[in-house]
Amino acid sequence: MLLVDKEPLLRKNLLQTIRSPHDLRGLELPDLEDLAAELRETIITTIADTGGHLAPSLGVVELTLALHYVFDTPNDKLIWDVGHQAYAHKLLTGRREQFCTLRQHGGLSGFPKRSESEFDTIETGHSSTSLSFGLGLATARRIQKKQGKVVAVIGDGSMTAGMAFEGLNHAGDLDENLIVILNDNEMSISENVGALSSFMSRKLTGKTIRRLRDHVEERLLALSTVGENILNLLRKSEESMKAFFTPGMLFEAFKFKYVGPISGHELEDLIVTLTNVRDHNHGPVLVHVITTKGKGYPHAEENPGSYHGVGPFDIVSGKPKPSLSAPPSYTKVFGETLCRIASEDSRVVGITAAMPDGTGLSSFCTSHCERFFDVGIAEQHGLTFAAGLALDGMRPCFAVYSSFMQRALDQLIHDVCLPNLPVTIALDRSGVVGADGPTHHGVFDLAYLRFIPNLTVMMPKDENELQHMLYTALNLGSPAVLRYPRGSGEGVLLDSDLRMLPSGEGELLREGTDLLLLPAGNRVYPALRAAELLAEKGVSVAVINPRFLKPLDASLICSWASQTGVVLTVEDGCALGGFGSAVMQLLQEYGVHVPVKTLGYGDAFVEQGPQSILWQLAGLDANGIAGSAISFLEKGRVSKNTCFGQV
Repeated sequence: MLLVDKEPLLRKNLLQTIRSPHDLRGLELPDLEDLAAELRETIITTIADTGGHLAPSLGVVELTLALHYVFDTPNDKLIWDVGHQAYAHKLLTGRREQFCTLRQHGGLSGFPKRSESEFDTIETGHSSTSLSFGLGLATARRIQKKQGKVVAVIGDGSMTAGMAFEGLNHAGDLDENLIVILNDNEMSISENVGALSSFMSRKLTGKTIRRLRDHVEERLLALSTVGENILNLLRKSEESMKAFFTPGMLFEAFKFKYVGPISGHELEDLIVTLTNVRDHNHGPVLVHVITTKGKGYPHAEENPGSYHGVGPFDIVSGKPKPSLSAPPSYTKVFGETLCRIASEDSRVVGITAAMPDGTGLSSFCTSHCERFFDVGIAEQHGLTFAAGLALDGMRPCFAVYSSFMQRALDQLIHDVCLPNLPVTIALDRSGVVGADGPTHHGVFDLAYLRFIPNLTVMMPKDENELQHMLYTALNLGSPAVLRYPRGSGEGVLLDSDLRMLPSGEGELLREGTDLLLLPAGNRVYPALRAAELLAEKGVSVAVINPRFLKPLDASLICSWASQTGVVLTVEDGCALGGFGSAVMQLLQEYGVHVPVKTLGYGDAFVEQGPQSILWQLAGLDANGIAGSAISFLEKGRVSKNTCFGQV
């Protein structure tokens, strides 16, 4: 147990001697246990400064050590499902000196990343993909007659997703030599049962017992029908014993050899069991490992949910480090508004995919528990479940991160929009999100939402507009998406009364003659500041808050585009196929032939970094917008007698 009020426990400085997993394999068990303590100290002290996924990484320290100790990585391939638990893995694979840059702009990724290390098999950030990746790798190795094992580490939460079971089903059918580690940090198993299971697993996977079993099977099968009947009876006896003590029958049904459950914090047991499993070459194996999320840091052990992902914090108290006071987040305003609407409308239902805190639905869960549903990591099911609710008169609101919504695009098209059902999707974390990087940025949603019939897409400029849009969406009677960013709102006052917004109606925020600025959502206020900068240079700028991506306000946009003769669109999303593309198509359809420039992210994945830096680098902050406007005007409006300076 880490003593947070004592000096760090780096007594031997073993971690400094580890340049790769090869250096681990000469250590004795006591040294490995000391190294585990050093890893925890390093993770805690680093995340206290940088923020990150603390509890998941603390829970797999011993498991990570054992995996790299037993398997010949990187020749043996190790796949981390989700990947947010891979901090110890990074420290052991040559990135110790760079670990202080974790999740910082230009630093180490908070997730596995192939460009960082040959030990990172694949980029991961979304859950439940490891079994499919692993099965593909194992199959490729068999076909190409390559040596080496494939190990997929998946958490019990990720097992709630259908894709994980699709992978299990196919792996059992192919009978590939895939090793799956189930990292279970939720199931409650008493110590005596765990000890017995550990003993059984070590013995039943040992070479002697395994060879004896294979030999007995061969001899019995040689006895034709009688031998096969005896063998089936023996198998049933073993399965009954496992079913009594463990949940192994579920995985045995998928034709996996089930091992466990064993403690994920006893290095000796882990090493012996993994060694036995490594030498198993007769189909897929699943090792069930019980871990404690947040292991080694008392605050995280007591409240692992709150320490799953954290910002910078004080190690002794466990409390977040003081920061400048900020307006309420969009997420918080959404959650409070949904509770308010649900109190007056019994049809309103709140749905989340394993993220009640992250999506702001915790208060809804408390105040309207009978109308709150957490479907687990199952976005596809969550959306179709919402459609079923809407089919019989309810008004479901599915709160989901933009990057996770990508997984349920077919359900949105086929199950919600095709039957035109009144499902509201609260699309949180749209745009760039910061330190989590490319797997979590929500920059593609405007592009993949705008082509779906029957769907209304709204983008609030601030938190006050968000509450009116949520009210509007829940009362439209048709599918609607409410898109809003991560982080604090603009600090505006919230209206006491909620009102319906006319569908597809934008608002003119500023008149002008030289240029029309069309900023989407959270880019409205930076565009207004850019307009002020441009006014200082003698450029008259009109600014429209479109409010809607679908439907666009054709009358307002086309009218002002014609008056100004130049249009600049701005979006916190990809430029290809997004909001700007929709505006260009609209102008073409209505015969408004004016120059249009779109500001957004280019044809590349956006790397990690603070939102402010990412906006600045993409030219989406006030200065960037103003600079792009001047460049655009100088190229396309040279006939104007305006002197354009640099902004």
